[in-house]
Amino acid sequence: MSLEIVGPGLSTTVQDDGRFGHYHIGMPPSGAMDGFSHAVANYLVGNDETAATLEMTYNGADVRFEADTTIAIAGAGMSPELDGEAIPSWESVAVEAGQLLTTSFAENGVRSYLAVAGGVDTEPRMGSRSTYELIGLGGHEGRSLQEGDVLPIGDADNEVRAGRSVPDADVPAYDDGKTLRVIMGLCEYRLTEESKAEFLSAEWTVTPEADRIGCRFDGPDIEFVEREQPFGAGTDPSNVVDVGYPVGSIQVPEQPIVLTNDAVTGGGYATIGTVISPDRDLLAQCRTHESVGFESVSIEAALEARETHQQTLERIRDSL
Repeated sequence: MSLEIVGPGLSTTVQDDGRFGHYHIGMPPSGAMDGFSHAVANYLVGNDETAATLEMTYNGADVRFEADTTIAIAGAGMSPELDGEAIPSWESVAVEAGQLLTTSFAENGVRSYLAVAGGVDTEPRMGSRSTYELIGLGGHEGRSLQEGDVLPIGDADNEVRAGRSVPDADVPAYDDGKTLRVIMGLCEYRLTEESKAEFLSAEWTVTPEADRIGCRFDGPDIEFVEREQPFGAGTDPSNVVDVGYPVGSIQVPEQPIVLTNDAVTGGGYATIGTVISPDRDLLAQCRTHESVGFESVSIEAALEARETHQQTLERIRDSL
């Protein structure tokens, strides 16, 4: 079976859980920015979390289905309708052949994920169906979807899954004023003590320069410790000898930029911390002009948060 993109929205791409094992050659993982919503949408329709979904950004897509199937939408609220009738998010819904799904501009959050039983079945590239637009790799022709695109859907079993839902307590809130937990380092030594303290106490604002490559924040000026330029580093105070950039790392060329799923894998800007993996899902839902804070946590606390996050996903999966 297949689905047709009737309206692509602002930016809709095919994403799965990511393209791993190639970081050493400069290939970022790509994949769903909000891994929690992506995984839960898949669970609702009986897919594994590795199945590909449609990641819709700010303004969702309109989609027509060729055959009867089951769908689910999770993430930012986009007021989905099926042939003009409102349908719930975070719940599986039966769709008949020929029906049209429409979505609207996100009421909260940024990204929503459309899962279809069987998963979006585009050709894998380097072990993943995720779209990496910078080099035109993966997804559908390596790009954002356009009107008229037709995407294949994989085979699904015949189990009826409509009406399965996620408890309200497990549905994330995307309120303004999020706090993102970070592990400080590798290059926090480049900041003055006053600037490090202010970074963690200030209210930062998401700028319009926020996408799948990075999210830039506006706030107080960053001040660096004076130093002699080391061999191999640039002349700018924020430059260091080249280092690897973890996904979620915070670099400070002027104002903080949190590098996201499609970012370069290394370079010469100081990285003063890394957003912990569970909170990158929240980062994916930070809207332009929203206020965000950063909180320093230990590695032990980060590992505990990751374990709790994974246990929540497993509990949801097992309950469905």
